[in-house]
Amino acid sequence: MSDQNVAVATLREQVREFVEERDWNQFHSAKDLAIGLSIEAAELLEHFRFKNDNEIETRLLDPEIATQIKHELADVFYFVLALSNHLEIDLSQAFEEKLAIAAQKYPVELAKGRNLKYTELEQAKQT
Repeated sequence: MSDQNVAVATLREQVREFVEERDWNQFHSAKDLAIGLSIEAAELLEHFRFKNDNEIETRLLDPEIATQIKHELADVFYFVLALSNHLEIDLSQAFEEKLAIAAQKYPVELAKGRNLKYTELEQAKQT
């Protein structure tokens, strides 16, 4: 299985089946799934906390640490998929909508090479 050849719908169905086989829907309210997503994101962040870029690059050379990070990221993705199932949100459509909004907030001519928030870009444009 690879990102190159697996549809989001396939992954969502795998999560749906995984949850149903275990009778976990009873525990999967939107609130609990959002909390789970937040917890898994925090566990991912622990690998980067208090580390500079060089330390992170060095740690990623360790296969065990790289695998831990990969698995934490997969846990985050699992909860994104589970929450989208619960809320019946089409992730691809939502992503396209949000990317279009971001493109409006961050036009290339203002944002290219700059790490400013869109409100700061507007201010910079006016000066």
